Amino acid sequence: MKVLLVDDSRTIRNIQKNVLSQLGHTEILEAGDGVEALKVLETQTPDLVLVDWNMPNMDGLTLVTKIRETNRTLPLIMVTTEAEKSRVLEAIKAGVNNYVVKPFTAEMLSGKIEQTMAKVAT
Repeated sequence: MKVLLVDDSRTIRNIQKNVLSQLGHTEILEAGDGVEALKVLETQTPDLVLVDWNMPNMDGLTLVTKIRETNRTLPLIMVTTEAEKSRVLEAIKAGVNNYVVKPFTAEMLSGKIEQTMAKVAT
């Protein structure tokens, strides 16, 4: 499975990479913000995108909205510190398939990934 990690924090991307490699996913693409992510998506087709909300240049919510304009099926998981219910609902309305609040455990992230991929497979 090819996964695109979109987060301005290299540390968070490294943590996500470790969790994904534990799950057997080694094909990882990275972007530091939404603008970079859209450039990656022009040439690559990931099976899953993990998106941070708060980033410079283009935030995660704007990125999700832009992806959904052309791709309704790509699995998107918002991974963010934004925990208020209104923010979660806003992300879901924008088109994310799942939501993980930072800080997260490896088990929490892997569970959300497995849950999301199982949902889109049906």
